[in-house]
Formats: sequence, structure tokens, C-alpha cells
Amino acid sequence: MTIDISKTALIEIDIQNDFCPAGALAVDKGDEVLGPINALAEGFARYGGRVIATADWHPAGHVSFASSHGGRKPGDILEGITGGDAQVLWPDHCVQGSGGAEFHKALEMKSVNLIIRKGFRKNLDSYSAFFENDRKTPTGLEGYLKFLGIETVVLGGLATDYCVLYSALDAAAAGFRTIVLSDAVRGVGFPAGSVERAFASMKDAGIVLASSPELIGGIR
Repeated sequence: MTIDISKTALIEIDIQNDFCPAGALAVDKGDEVLGPINALAEGFARYGGRVIATADWHPAGHVSFASSHGGRKPGDILEGITGGDAQVLWPDHCVQGSGGAEFHKALEMKSVNLIIRKGFRKNLDSYSAFFENDRKTPTGLEGYLKFLGIETVVLGGLATDYCVLYSALDAAAAGFRTIVLSDAVRGVGFPAGSVERAFASMKDAGIVLASSPELIGGIR
């Protein structure tokens, strides 16, 4: 697969300690995304490509935390509390300034040109790198990419069925050629079948799945 590196950006989604093994909201084998992501980021940096890293950055008492809703537990779903889709409640995770919110120590950061922090509004969650979950509050990423003349975005990270999915769908809707790294995503798998549904939704939206070696070999 050929990509014009001058018009392509790599978006590394939420590769943070709390989403990796032993984290507060650990994704099974989440740290396995690090190898392919780092390899591709190195290729982007070598040829002048743009690399963006996103991060959940929640305040204490965030609306997505089960602990913020008396008697609720992780996995419960509440309707109509954030102005967007139904809110899945999670364990406290990626709290601002905590070790869990830090990027995984093995994530190579020297290639990163921009960090997008999201979900920092107490009463509004954020899965997508482009919009908060009210679907109208932008993170600024779309404008940044279009200002640079970016036409293609490549996404990898955590988790397939939430932040990667929402980010990929928003990228495609914004008119970017969108590629998701098949070997650099891992999913939560909640509710059952969510990963499979995520891949189906991406396919329906015209999003391409490709491996990191395919892309590394096609950089020009």
C-alpha cells in the first residue's frame, strides 16, 4: 500500500498506562500495539510525516466513572447524562496527573508532533480524537490536519471498539482517507461482540485495514 508521507498523519490513540496490562481499565494485550506503532512512527519521522498522540485526561469525579454515580458499577450504562450516546460507566481511569494517565513508558515519544488531550470536561466524555461525545465539541484535530494539507490518516492504539472506532469514523466523515492498523489495535470487548461490530462499522464506512509492514513498505 502506497502512502504519500507528506500528506499523511499517524494518530496514536490513548496508549496510556491505565489501558495497558495492570492498568485501571486494562485492555487485554494492549501493550502489543507498541511494537508496530513505534516502528511506523519511526518511519514517519524519518521521512517527515506527522505523528499525533491522543490521551484521555479526566478530572477526578468524571461523568464516565462508576464511582461518580452512587450505587453504580463499571459496565452499567446510563442514558442521557452527557448529551450524546448512552454512557458506559468505567472504573476511574486516566485521572489528570496520575501515573495511569501517562503514556506507556515504551511508547516512543520523540516522533510525536502533537498531543491531543480529551475528556477533560467533568461532565462530558470523549472517545474520538476529533469530537467530544456530545458530537459537537471539537478537539481541534480536524482543523490542524487540514491546515497542514493532510489527506490520509493512519490510526492505531486503544481500544478498537471505542476510541479507535469513534476516531476512525470521524476521520472518514471529515473526508480523510482513513486506514486502521490491523496489527496495532486491541479491543475492550464490552459488550460482547463489540470488537466485531467495530470492524464491521469501519468497513461499512470505507475505512481500510492494513498492517504496519504494509504501510512501512509503501512510504514514499
